[in-house]
Amino acid sequence: MNAHHTPPVATLELDSVSFIHRGHTLLSPTSMRLAGCQRTLIMGPNGAGKSLLMRLAHGLLTPSSGSVSWQGVQPAQAMVFQRPVLLRRSALDNLTYVLAINKVARPELKALPRKTQAMSALEKFGLAHLAKRPARVLSGGEQQRLALARAWLLNPQVLFLDEPTSALDPAAIKAVEDAVLEFHHSGTRIVMTTHDLHQAHRLANDVVFLHNGELLEHTPARDFFTAPTSPEAGAFIRGELVW
Repeated sequence: MNAHHTPPVATLELDSVSFIHRGHTLLSPTSMRLAGCQRTLIMGPNGAGKSLLMRLAHGLLTPSSGSVSWQGVQPAQAMVFQRPVLLRRSALDNLTYVLAINKVARPELKALPRKTQAMSALEKFGLAHLAKRPARVLSGGEQQRLALARAWLLNPQVLFLDEPTSALDPAAIKAVEDAVLEFHHSGTRIVMTTHDLHQAHRLANDVVFLHNGELLEHTPARDFFTAPTSPEAGAFIRGELVW
């Protein structure tokens, strides 16, 4: 599958979306438009609201006010969490299970048995030798790649990733980033949270910057890193603590 044959991804619009929990405003009214097949990185210090914004965008949470909508046909979506949720089964069985319950297949694999599809995904993400190993005893990096393999089988048009490399060593980080780029090159829109400036330099087309539950910037990555418009973003880029 290649990006040239992939239909355009619908535009995601957040209109004055807020989130209040037990009387505390965790996300102030936020409007944001994500168009095209880009790699958007949501950045900010701990507690800024990055994961919350992503869960609202993905539909895992309902906003307290405002609306989240897709302008066009709602695309197929998948989400990879910071700590993957894996079944007490082998790596291979984790993938055959998701194929069975979702009844989906990538176009290039749909004629194949589920087990063959699952093995193809394991091979693609460098996990074929671990097919029979219990998923929950894999290393952190291996578990994250298994979660990406699972998402890949769902053939998403939009992939949400919540701090997918925060607990990984450099080699595992590179493997995950390579996988993210592979998704994007095949036509998948990426929306990803990170607090890692170097990672954002490597991956971002555009940056959403949050601070204390407020969206302060949404700008092309080059502009964000060279000419941030808010003092908070400037401090964040300089490595100063921002609370």
